[in-house]
Amino acid sequence: MTRSALLQRIALYAFLLTAAAIFGLPLYVMVATSLKSMPELRETGIFALPRALDPSAWRMAWTGACTGLTCGGISPGFWNSVKIVVPSVGLTVLAGALNGYAMTFWKPPLSGLLLGLMVLGAFLPHQIFLYPLVQWLSAIGIYQTLPAIIVIHCIFGIPLMTLLFRGYYSGLPRQLFLAAQIDGAGFWRIFLCIMLPLAAPVTVVAVILQSTAIWNDFLLGLVFAGRENLPMTVQLNNIVNTVTGERDYTVDMAATVLTALVPLAIFLLSGRWFVRGITAGAVKG
Repeated sequence: MTRSALLQRIALYAFLLTAAAIFGLPLYVMVATSLKSMPELRETGIFALPRALDPSAWRMAWTGACTGLTCGGISPGFWNSVKIVVPSVGLTVLAGALNGYAMTFWKPPLSGLLLGLMVLGAFLPHQIFLYPLVQWLSAIGIYQTLPAIIVIHCIFGIPLMTLLFRGYYSGLPRQLFLAAQIDGAGFWRIFLCIMLPLAAPVTVVAVILQSTAIWNDFLLGLVFAGRENLPMTVQLNNIVNTVTGERDYTVDMAATVLTALVPLAIFLLSGRWFVRGITAGAVKG
């Protein structure tokens, strides 16, 4: 190995280690703090390792921490998030796959205009739509209900999913579509039996993007979900901002880690598939 190549490798590893430290330090502080008692935290600080692993803060965060007047921990928010994420992701990904397929191969009238409106909707700030959506959902009688927050996530997720699937379908050979048409297959048969199975890599990417985005959402859940369906992120905010007497930072950190576990698990378990899906179809040969 030449001296220049060695220096480049050292610089690369130095950069990667620095980036890992920057991103990993907050996670270390949260986990280490959550495994200490408050007296130990005051004595040792946030960067010291726990002397003994104390899981009491985790139990308190899960089942006993107060979110306002209710002291049931963060667990209700977890199940609310599951009820929100599963149907929202399923409907959004399916709608995006269907829209991308139709706009790539069937090209309905005004498809270019529809695609432009979807691109506009995907990149406009969500905040400017809040008041009109509140009025609309109130008018149809579902404001601050579980169906309301699912519909809202579908509305904001479909444009991005459509762009993602359309880009993937554009890289597929059009001869597959034409051959299926010649054999007598219709719109739905081609979509369900040919295009959707071929779109498995990008479907994995879409599911990862949507599930993490919806799980991490705070604003939409706060506005549209209603008190009985508040997601985990809103429950975390309520725990951190509910103080009676001493502020217990160990419980706050445990609740924060519990809230972040699902997105972390998704990326750790499916990161390889995410990279494969992103790069699928990028090179034509």
